[in-house]
Amino acid sequence: MEEVPGSLGTFPSFSLRLGQTLFSSASLLFMSLGVEFYSYTAFCYLVTVMGLVIPWSLTLALVDGYSLLVKCPLRQPGILLIIVVGDWLLSVLTLAAACSTASVVDLLLHADRSYCPPKLCSRYQISAAMAFFSWLLSLASSLFNLWLLPSL
Repeated sequence: MEEVPGSLGTFPSFSLRLGQTLFSSASLLFMSLGVEFYSYTAFCYLVTVMGLVIPWSLTLALVDGYSLLVKCPLRQPGILLIIVVGDWLLSVLTLAAACSTASVVDLLLHADRSYCPPKLCSRYQISAAMAFFSWLLSLASSLFNLWLLPSL
């Protein structure tokens, strides 16, 4: 069986999961700093999705860390299939949340009258950017695990 860098139980996978956790936490933090995020459905959706991504990524980072410590990568097809499906699902949800947040912020900034102060909108923009970064890392890890799945 070939070793796919970035697949479950490797150091690149551990790094990807920590990155996902960091970017998702940053996105949630920047969105929550704005006290008016609940006024828009897209912002609430981003907060909800990031609230799902953080525990998922943190749990898989712990699994990767444990696999690295005991030097025994997790290579069971059923578990890997669940992780691939979970990654794909959260990846799609994260992309949708990041895109909807970015479009609402763009709409708010370019409206005839300003609907949100520039400082608040910049926080929302940073939150959307962090969500996009989290999505990229989630997509990468799911592709690596999907690549490994047929060889099991």
